[in-house]
Amino acid sequence: MEFNWELMFTSYAAVFTPSILFMICVGTVAGIVIGALPGLTATMGVALLVPLTFGRAPLESLSMLMGIYCGAMYGGAISAILIRTPGTPAAAATVLEGYPMAKRGEAGRAMAMALFASFFGGVVGALIMTFASPFISSVALEFGPVEYFGLAIFGLSVIISISGRSLIKGMMSAFFGLLICTTGFDPISGYPRYTFGIVEMMEGPPFIPTLIGLFAVSEVFNEVQKIGGAQQIMAKLDQYLPSWADIKYCFKELCRSSIIGTVIGAIPGAGGDIAAFISYGEAKRASKNPERYGHGEIEGLAASECANNSCSGGAMIPLLSLGVPGDAVTAVLLGAFVIQGLQPGPMLYKEHIDLVYQIFASMMLAQFAMQFIGMAGIQLFARVIMVDRAILTPAIFVLSCVGAFAMRANVFDVYCTLFFGILGYVMMRYDYPLSPILLALILGPMAESNLRRALVISGGDFSILFSRPIAVTLMVLAVISLVMAIRGHQKVEAKLAEQEKLFNEVTQE
Repeated sequence: MEFNWELMFTSYAAVFTPSILFMICVGTVAGIVIGALPGLTATMGVALLVPLTFGRAPLESLSMLMGIYCGAMYGGAISAILIRTPGTPAAAATVLEGYPMAKRGEAGRAMAMALFASFFGGVVGALIMTFASPFISSVALEFGPVEYFGLAIFGLSVIISISGRSLIKGMMSAFFGLLICTTGFDPISGYPRYTFGIVEMMEGPPFIPTLIGLFAVSEVFNEVQKIGGAQQIMAKLDQYLPSWADIKYCFKELCRSSIIGTVIGAIPGAGGDIAAFISYGEAKRASKNPERYGHGEIEGLAASECANNSCSGGAMIPLLSLGVPGDAVTAVLLGAFVIQGLQPGPMLYKEHIDLVYQIFASMMLAQFAMQFIGMAGIQLFARVIMVDRAILTPAIFVLSCVGAFAMRANVFDVYCTLFFGILGYVMMRYDYPLSPILLALILGPMAESNLRRALVISGGDFSILFSRPIAVTLMVLAVISLVMAIRGHQKVEAKLAEQEKLFNEVTQE
């Protein structure tokens, strides 16, 4: 498909109408609110609001859904930064740097950078979607079990970067996460494993309740012992955009993470959570100051938020070009297209090329709507951090339980949340990092199922893993990432040991 500039301009003219702009803004506001509420994912938000599009024109309906999609991807960062509770799985990596910044009294700065990074990544993703969707779709179509296994291994190589000070403890956490992934139905034979007769465990550990338990409930238990004695965290509320110094400092990472997020988003089944963690790991690996990561490094925050939002544009590429959803949200969007009498894929470009360009335009405008609406509400969002902890902590606990229950309306999910909350609290007390568990839960099933499928295809011959160029490239990148991450970890340890030695010398004097 050759790019048609005239059709692009007429598409923006069609979208720049009061009714379409109104639908984009309504969708964006709804998406931000849904994304900020723990347990209500972008997928759930789009699914819940699809019925509101019945009876409306295709462009109006799809424009609102684009707004929900983009708004929810940013909204997850709000609760991740302010209350250490990722609103969406894609915001899980944002917790690592956003929450420490909020505890340091820089909630406003973190919120401003998260919003700008989301906008930057979303715009880049939308531009790449507009100009390069046929080419990227053809590459994504080459992905089979071997390539997905390579992608999972590359993603798991990030574990070292998010392991904190102790590499051994980080690997133990990751191994525990991979062990949890073995519960439920076998991906090939369908035989139940390690379910202990519990029907609810047949599908494995429920992801959202596990996520909420590890990051939100564990923090609630940690905060309970501080209530009454801890100082109130104050937030700076007068910052709507990141400073020029912050933008300049993070600009290289914003560009890199935008590309990573878009490419990973274009791979069917990957998603924003994988893109965010890979971008975060690459940011730490390439950083001149990796010892700052985990303590409120704004560059890491920018990398994760930029990647998960650029992923939205990337995920639309295989949906529009091939009719294959790029992630769970676009799978729901596929249903919305069908409801409108449209079938995504090559025929959509042939029969409804004008609508395709209008979707490009609405996705771009949704990013601007997200930026302006986010700026308008940033003071309101940041004030959450100033609520008395004696009030906020129980509220977070109740919201966490409600969010866990809302996924499947199952009390078992609440018990699961409490279990992982207690587990997370114990691990925090003994300095075991939680993020490797989460990354293992995301990538473990992908690695296992695709490895098994590849071996079934080859009749048990492991050489198939090295027979495909894309897979080999990903595995080589994983090895390089591991080696550089280990070297970086050693440098950080040496630098921290030197700082501690200097501090001890000063205090002794």
